[in-house]
Formats: sequence, structure tokens, C-alpha cells
Amino acid sequence: MAAAVGGRGFLVQPCSLSFVSNKNVLKHPFGAANTCWHVKPAKPQGFARHVAHAQLRPTWLPGLDPPPYLDGSLAGDFGFDPLGLGEDPESLRWYVQAELVHARFAMLGVAGILLTDLLRVTGLLSIPVWYNAGAVKFGFANTETLFLVQLILMGFVETKRYMDFKSPGSQAQDGSFFGLEAALEGLEPGYPGGPLLNPLGLAKDIKNAHEWKLKEIKNGRLAMVAMLGIFVQASITHVGPIDNLVEHLSNPWHRTIVQTLANSAS
Repeated sequence: MAAAVGGRGFLVQPCSLSFVSNKNVLKHPFGAANTCWHVKPAKPQGFARHVAHAQLRPTWLPGLDPPPYLDGSLAGDFGFDPLGLGEDPESLRWYVQAELVHARFAMLGVAGILLTDLLRVTGLLSIPVWYNAGAVKFGFANTETLFLVQLILMGFVETKRYMDFKSPGSQAQDGSFFGLEAALEGLEPGYPGGPLLNPLGLAKDIKNAHEWKLKEIKNGRLAMVAMLGIFVQASITHVGPIDNLVEHLSNPWHRTIVQTLANSAS
């Protein structure tokens, strides 16, 4: 049994009634004796209560008490809000949806950049490096037309998403999406479903799909950090991520981020 005094712990020998004499001394075969202490269990207070709370509620910084408005109910909530941006409940709802969308775009972006860069480096496709892809001229349409089409399509989708955020379920009503509402089958704001957007039928019970939500947001946050790294990498080295990886593997001890930053500064 352990006890805590002033933030320090020590062990207390448990008592066994069948081996305790009137003097509360335990006799050992080798002549040693241990005093038996009767300890009454006490409620955890102060430091002990905070330690137990920290173990039950993981935070981004161990031992840090999360803000009261981040109670752990949100997927990926580790109490990180140093600027207090989520104090307003409505703002917090919007930030959750915004992070989710950015995470999904980042995952698609990282996968697209790595795949196309791998095809380019291996010579399977003759395509430009990813940051020059937007300057490519296509024969079937000019750049202005493609930009206008993209603006209309993205604007339509984002408008529908915003309307569903403001009034959950409103975009699933009959006739609200050219008769395709049943094929989309929105689960809740930010989590559309149906055979088009959820062909494998994962997390149909979205209210109890905390593990799936947690996995998605963790991978999305990792992808956002990866996208930032790819941006900085391209700005400094002026090549794609696969080229940087090949160069690093050719001489791992001398072609690292430290040497790269040092050479770029000189």
C-alpha cells in the first residue's frame, strides 16, 4: 500500500491479522521484525486528485489542466487552446468544422503530391513538379475557364456545407440536392455519408464513432504539419519531396535538414 505526504510517496507494510501479535510486530524466519501499521484509507486530496485526473484526461502537456470548455467530448480534444479561441460555444463549433475540412484537404494534398512526385521521379509520367502544376496549359480549356469552373463547383459545395452547419439536416431534405439526397445521406454536420461518400459503410452510427473520428483528426493534423513541411522544403530546395528524400538517403549523415538550411543561408 502506498501513501503520499507532501507530494512524496512511501510504502506501508500491509497487515495480516493471522500473523499479528499484540505488539503489532511481524516475526520473520531470519529474526528480522517489521512494525505493522494500520492505515485507514483516505480520500485523494490535492496533488493525488490532480494526478488521478491527469491520468483519466490526457492533455497535450502532461499535468496541465485543460480549459473548462474543452471537456474531452470532442474528437481529438487534448485541451490545446492557448489563445482561448474556443471560449465561445458557437466559435468552437465553427473551428471544429474548419479544422476537419482543412485536415481532409491536407490528407488529399499530401497523398497527391507524394504520388505524382513519385511517378515523376521514376519517369512513369512526364509531369511538372507539384508547385508548377498550376501553370500547365491544357488543350481542352484555357486557364481562365478552368478557374471559373473550379470557383463555381467549390463555391457550391462550400455553400451547401455552410448551410448544413447553420441548420443541421436542412440539406438532406427532398429536392435540396438534385434528388441525390438519399445517395449522400448526411450523418451529422461535417460527416456526410451514403454510398457516394461512405461506400464502405464505416461509422454509420456517427454518434458512437468516437474512435473513427479520433483517427481521422489525428491523421489530418499530421497531414497539415506534413503540408507545411512540404511548402518550406520546396521554398528552400526548389525540388519535390521525393527528390529531397533520395538526396538524403544517398548520404544520410551529411545531407540533412541542418546542412540544407545552412547551405540555403549562405
